[in-house]
Amino acid sequence: MIVYLKHNEIDREQWDNCIKDSSRIKPYAFSWYLDIMAPGWEALIDDEYDSVFPIPGFKRFGIQYVATPVFLQQLGAFSPDKSTQKAVNEFIEYMPYFYRLIDLCVGQRIDSDKYKVTLKANYELDLSKPYDKLRDNFSKHCKRNIDKSTKKKPEIVTDITPDELIDLFIRNKGSEIKGIKPRDYQRLNNLMNFCLKNKKGRILGVRASRKRLIYGLFLVEIKGSKTMLFVVNTEESREKRTGYYIVNELIKESAGTKNILDFAGSSIPSIASFMESFGSINVPFYRIYRNRLLWPVKIFK
Repeated sequence: MIVYLKHNEIDREQWDNCIKDSSRIKPYAFSWYLDIMAPGWEALIDDEYDSVFPIPGFKRFGIQYVATPVFLQQLGAFSPDKSTQKAVNEFIEYMPYFYRLIDLCVGQRIDSDKYKVTLKANYELDLSKPYDKLRDNFSKHCKRNIDKSTKKKPEIVTDITPDELIDLFIRNKGSEIKGIKPRDYQRLNNLMNFCLKNKKGRILGVRASRKRLIYGLFLVEIKGSKTMLFVVNTEESREKRTGYYIVNELIKESAGTKNILDFAGSSIPSIASFMESFGSINVPFYRIYRNRLLWPVKIFK
């Protein structure tokens, strides 16, 4: 039986046990991730946490709505035993009626004419093969860029703070991206600090002269998955092909393990091409959208 639980009614231990034992595990649905990136999140629970569905619920102007937070790619149904494809459709039918707007990214396809569904791309690389076998699947373009970047012998550093990485992003591309608010950067900062403190992630980067940061990557690491959540390039790092070098080193590091390198996807063709060049495959997810707000409130989100 599916039940709706408010934030303070959720049993975190049972919740996280369900998430960690689910197939194709991702970090986004763990309680610690949701607490930071979607404060006050709620949930649908079936059969005493046999399957779960996190709801990033928010309220504005007295209106309750669901939205996918920035820096949280996808949620959906999670279960160790039950088919998540079946579960997600059951959960969708039980979504509380008081959510007037639902704009949520989920990992499973839904079968409902009540929602507009948009397909989105996410790229993943299975690291179970030895490095040489993985490299065989790199594109020629990718191999050339790795060789070019390796000649420069960049030093990978780990002394980068969350503040420094976010500042580099804002100074380069962040100011051009609409929809990212100061609170989103603060939540990302909190997430990075939590992951660093609890050994659930790392910040890697490359510096140029005078310790000037030119490239940075925040990697979320859980059992079975390494997610490239936040990548910051500069004109200098692009010219030096630094990203190719860093990803290649990550693949070397974890080759032959039961891990998935999750590139986290992109709708920008050049970035998607970069991800695919390492032999990754597109494991799509879905944006589901339903708006039952009245005009002129429909323009709000």
